[in-house]
Parts: sequence; C-alpha cells; structure tokens
Amino acid sequence: MARTAPKVERLAEDGEELTDALAAVLSVAEEQGTVTWSDVSDDITSGEWGRLIESGLLIDADGEGFVVDDPEGVREALEDADAAPSEDDEDGGWSTWDKLAGLGTLGLFAGYSLTSVRDAIAGGFVDLFLGPLNDLLPFYVVILVLAVITGTTSTILQDNLMDMSGMGDHQEKMEDLKERRQAAKERDDQEALDRLEQEQMELMTDQMGMFKQQFRPMVWIMLVNIPLFLWIYWIVFGGGQIHDPTPPVITLPIFGEVEAWRNAIAGPIQAWILWYFLCSLSFTQIIRKALNVETTPTG
Repeated sequence: MARTAPKVERLAEDGEELTDALAAVLSVAEEQGTVTWSDVSDDITSGEWGRLIESGLLIDADGEGFVVDDPEGVREALEDADAAPSEDDEDGGWSTWDKLAGLGTLGLFAGYSLTSVRDAIAGGFVDLFLGPLNDLLPFYVVILVLAVITGTTSTILQDNLMDMSGMGDHQEKMEDLKERRQAAKERDDQEALDRLEQEQMELMTDQMGMFKQQFRPMVWIMLVNIPLFLWIYWIVFGGGQIHDPTPPVITLPIFGEVEAWRNAIAGPIQAWILWYFLCSLSFTQIIRKALNVETTPTG
C-alpha cells in the first residue's frame, strides 16, 4: 500500500466523486475479476473512468478489461480517506501535526538571529544529548556523526512522506498532453485544443497540490536538522568547549590545513560549515543507496 495510498489521496483531493467512482469500480472488479467501461457506465462518468486509468490504480488486463492495482491497498486507502477530516484535503494533505511541525520550524529559525533563542535550544536542550558526545570525540568526528544522523532522518522522512511515482506520473501526463496538443495544432482542431487547454488547467491544479506535498517532508526534516545545526554553531562560536588538540589543525579536502573552525574557506563559508556539508552530502547519498530510496520522479 506504500504507493497506493498517495494515489488515492490525490484522487480525494480532486473531489469526492472520484473516490466514489473508485469504490464503484473496485466493487465490480472484486465481483467479476475484471471491469470494463460498460460495467460501470451507469455509475461513473467517462472523465472519471479516464482519471482512474491515468492515476495508475486501474490497469489494463491484456485486452480483457481492467483490474484494480493493489485492491486491498485501495480499500484501506478509501477507508482512510473517508475517515480523514475535510480540512486536510483543502490544505494539500497536510495534517494537524504537519502544521504544528511547520510552526515549530518557524520558531527554530529565530535561533539563527536571536542569541537567547539559540542558547536556549542549543545550550539548554540539545547539549544535554550531544554534550557527552562532544566530550568524548574530536569535533570533526562529532560533525561527521551529526551529518550521518541528519542524512538518515532526511532520507527516511522523504521516503515516507513523498510520492515520487506520483510526480513521475504527472510528468508523463504533461508530456503526453504536450504531444496531443501539438498534434491538434497540426490538424487545426480547435475543439480538441479547447478540451486540451481545460485538461492542462486541471493538471496545473494537480501540480500545485504536489508542490505542497513536496514541501511537507521539508518541514519535518528542518524540525530535526535545525536544532543540531544550531548546536554546532553554538559550540563553534564559544557556547561550549571543542574537544580538539590545542591549537587545532583541521585538514579539509582540496583546501588543506585550517587552523580554526571559524576560518573563512571560500568567501563567507567557514571551515565548520564546509566540513558539515561535505559529510552530509556524502553520507546522505550512501544512505539513500543503502535504503534504496528514490529522490527523483519515477513513473
């Protein structure tokens, strides 16, 4: 059901008529094994039938009709859609918890400019957990460990909260629409062009919903990552003690030896920022490969 639920959720966002149509098709398919347009033409419109096929929930059964892909997952997703509060649908699938996480993230951003907020978050709460680690390990290893933590949490959150297959389906629909529009122009078929323009508007509406869905995991990622990043900032700028040789000598790839973590490396970019992002980018790629997480749209 991992990929089925987001597809049903997108149908629910487009209107209750589509979920009702899906339920009608599912009922006939479970009774007969396959379903054809003539079986359900009295209950759903041709547009709804086409939308179900486009969503990937209804797939061709080698010319013998259509079958519902993952019927058990569809049934569970329909039950969840019926139980979900309507205001979530209006906000692109964002739950109350997502909104609270968004508010929390906005509050955490204040830590970058307000010392009192940064000291309370980094020096008060986060240091309780990371302080012992900092006492045991050199600071460059501490940053490496935190990069692994943030890379792992980001990958897991993206995998669970983003539907890359849905984004791929949308891209395929846009490409197909472009080809059909070009063909209609060559035929000088104004009626088809008007119909395709309406279809394009509907796809643009779907795209706005996808943008909201893409931003949803970012809220949770920042909620985890910002406190850790603030703690590194707090340590580097004197909030705590760095467990390093005195004086510290840091050797960075390409840039060589650096005498202090606050030294500028490239413009305003300091050594600690560069080391964090090098570790984060490297380990995030490794973690994504290890967990087989897709981060690009797939059909």
